[in-house]
Amino acid sequence: MIGRRLRAADSCENLRRVADKKSLRERILIQQGDITEMAVDAIVNAANNDLLLGAGVAGAIARKGGESIQQECNEIGSIPVGFAAITAAGKLKAKYVIHAASMGLGGVRTTAKSLQTSTAHSLRLAAERGLKTIAFPAIGTGVSGFPVDQCAEIMLREAAQHLSKETSLESVYFILYDKAAHDIFSAAFNHLLSQRTSSA
Repeated sequence: MIGRRLRAADSCENLRRVADKKSLRERILIQQGDITEMAVDAIVNAANNDLLLGAGVAGAIARKGGESIQQECNEIGSIPVGFAAITAAGKLKAKYVIHAASMGLGGVRTTAKSLQTSTAHSLRLAAERGLKTIAFPAIGTGVSGFPVDQCAEIMLREAAQHLSKETSLESVYFILYDKAAHDIFSAAFNHLLSQRTSSA
């Protein structure tokens, strides 16, 4: 009798993990495109800790979103490297911009730790606001030169961990500007899912 109960419990746990895998496949979405065109609750900016919108993703956000985004960033001021801040999205299709500060001005480049913590903080900020959809770029892989494969592994792991807990977020998008980055993120996501399956 006890043995049957244990087997039933193990079966339920395995089903839960399979459902979790399916859920992740449906909730983490990897696409090639322009993040500034995403009509989601929040897009994430690959920011510096002074929240100055310069080149790359930040520059595109500033151009398309208008001056109000930088003005809100100026009101917030500097934040620690590895943290994130949230502003309205100006003229963008998104409602908010979350500024993930994985690097600092003056040569403070993105590290694995600052990428991990700024990604996690961005997800928490979105959940605290009750947001349902969020879109990330490949943070730190532009000016800061962080390797795309390591970026994919870190960011996807943080997204999966966040979605495994109670959260308002229903979908996490990763929007990659070029096919090479898209393919790297897709491969990393498949690897992550296979790891979760093998550990079940």
